[in-house]
Amino acid sequence: MRIVLASNNPGKLAELQAMLAPLGMDLVRQAELGIGEAAEPFRTFVENALAKARHAAAASGLPALADDAGLCVDAFGGLPGVDTAYYGTQFGYAKGDAGNVCALLEQMQGIDNRRAAMVSTLVALRRADDPEPLIAVGRVVGEIARAPRGSGGFGFDPVMFIPEHGQTFAEMPTDTKNALSHRGRAVAAMVALMRERWL
Repeated sequence: MRIVLASNNPGKLAELQAMLAPLGMDLVRQAELGIGEAAEPFRTFVENALAKARHAAAASGLPALADDAGLCVDAFGGLPGVDTAYYGTQFGYAKGDAGNVCALLEQMQGIDNRRAAMVSTLVALRRADDPEPLIAVGRVVGEIARAPRGSGGFGFDPVMFIPEHGQTFAEMPTDTKNALSHRGRAVAAMVALMRERWL
């Protein structure tokens, strides 16, 4: 089944393609179909993921999969949340992973409560007006490291430390990270939903 991914993030595409391979899903990024990014005006992951999936499905005529994910830091009352991708820009950094990580570490200087969750909400639609979207949520709790560690992954992976494994996501082998991560957990739940309802 060909399905449009409502994201232009190559890291997300690679992760999701690998995890959905057992279902025979062929993911294609929306940019490859000439589809621009959807507006994300909402304050929750699920609403933004649904908006992105509807936009991609309507523009492509294909089933669509969207992911809205972010970092929720306890010391910041759950922020940056849905604003994770633009987090560093509010502190003068260019949009991107490196700026986001630098801004987070600066803002957390002197803060002892390092607990944070990475959350991924996946929404899949058979068509833009699908009345029964598939919704899967994955969440992993860890701590924000005091400095980046590791060279793998993307986003906040170098500072998302998982105490029970003694590593950041960026230090883990890809297979281990995919099994433990917020996105890995969301995809596992989505695969089960797709098998049950679509296949």
